[in-house]
Amino acid sequence: MCKMKESDQRSNYGHDWELGFRFGDEEKVEKLKNSIPVSRSRVKLWMTRAITTILLWTCFVQLMALGELWRPELFKPCSPMALQSSSFSSSSPPPYKVFLPPKRVYKNNGYLMVSCNGGLNQMRAAICDMVAIARHLNLTLIVPNLDKTSFWADPSDFEDIFDVDHFILSLRDEVRILRKLPPRLERRFESRVVYSLSPVSWSNVSYYLNQILPLVQKYKVVHFNKTDARLANNGLPLEVQKLRCRVNFNALRFTSSIEELGRKVVQMLRDKGPFLVLHLRYEMDMLAFSGCTHGCNNDEVDELTRMRYAYPWWKEKVIDSELKRKEGFCPLTPEETSLVLSALGIDRKVQIYIASGEIYGGERRMESLAAAFPNLVRKETLLKPSDLRFFQNHSSQMAALDYLVSLESDIFVPTYDGNMAKVVEGHRRFLGFKKTILLDRKLVVSLIDQYNNGSLGWDEFSFALKEAHSDRNGSSKKRVVIQDRPKEEDYFYSNPNECLEEPLRNS
Repeated sequence: MCKMKESDQRSNYGHDWELGFRFGDEEKVEKLKNSIPVSRSRVKLWMTRAITTILLWTCFVQLMALGELWRPELFKPCSPMALQSSSFSSSSPPPYKVFLPPKRVYKNNGYLMVSCNGGLNQMRAAICDMVAIARHLNLTLIVPNLDKTSFWADPSDFEDIFDVDHFILSLRDEVRILRKLPPRLERRFESRVVYSLSPVSWSNVSYYLNQILPLVQKYKVVHFNKTDARLANNGLPLEVQKLRCRVNFNALRFTSSIEELGRKVVQMLRDKGPFLVLHLRYEMDMLAFSGCTHGCNNDEVDELTRMRYAYPWWKEKVIDSELKRKEGFCPLTPEETSLVLSALGIDRKVQIYIASGEIYGGERRMESLAAAFPNLVRKETLLKPSDLRFFQNHSSQMAALDYLVSLESDIFVPTYDGNMAKVVEGHRRFLGFKKTILLDRKLVVSLIDQYNNGSLGWDEFSFALKEAHSDRNGSSKKRVVIQDRPKEEDYFYSNPNECLEEPLRNS
């Protein structure tokens, strides 16, 4: 656009010369003609320099403007309190003036590919673990593949749920993350010649150093086909624990469309006052998997049993539902939940946001809860169908909305300690020990049975529940460590002690 043709320059310079210099003396004219090439070359040189300078400056200004427009929303890694500023806020979007951490320079020992299994929050915790493992082994991590074969059959990819650019760039001072393998290695993966395995559950870093790293160095690429609970809760270096928190609370940001819709739901609830989020884990898959059928009719029991046998990776098949319930291993039913909330003194007029999928048994099973607490709402009742049309049939994206609303609630009450309940509990601890009522289900069902058979009056029932849960509110506590029984320990992501500021822990 800005380049002047050399022929045009010549014609212009010649024209100006003829107009500006008319001499009669031939000798003077001859001298002047001899000086023309020198003057013309100097003019051309200076004009070229000027034009080049202007073009370079214009390009620089344009690039700076584009950089400000498209700069990703990153945060400089620092203490958990600073990372806390990156959490979802219902009032305003996060700031765009951010720091880009420097790239970490290290010798790459190979590539780690992972295929996450389970629901959204199970995969979320696993991604945090995989980043920590890649960092500790000096591996390049490929953006994780998400589970598409579970009960929900959600086709969402990583970038459909999480801000993939933020994930990659905000962690670049810790680990190199690529969207896909380099072409040569990608062809090997597509030809199924990549080494694939399921790491041993609840393993510490020595397992990965001694068993996994040699495999990566030998094969260049190793693929983990399962990622749930593959890293221990305890006994890990402090830097590994803090990196797990950094990934969970900072790097795993939901996409802008999910966050904007979550912010909208929270604002709608806030406009009407305080609200409680009830994670009512009473969906068909949960009941079939756990074998918990209390309150179901015979047809429903048969349906749930058939479903349990239909999934070969659900290994427990023969289940005594009532025994499991009495041991506290079943989610509370909607009817039981209604009694518990009333006995704990929850105001019946408070807004209760139901964070869950479709309740098994539908409106029939929700009647008692709706009668006791008439202000029950869900995302489907608050939002227009047009707001949710891009999220329908994408259970993980719908769960992400519930996750955001759960973080912002005045009180969070899970009726089962599944993955979402645990991860939300830990995130709320990180945000300053927001109130989370952690139900002792074994005690709860015992008290409910005593109340229902008349051996406990309402006042006694209510007092016993309040007394038992007076310190089960998500406040500070030390994570329980049980040597050689990692499954029975407190889950790291529900209580990330290592990542909580000392003033908060003592509050």
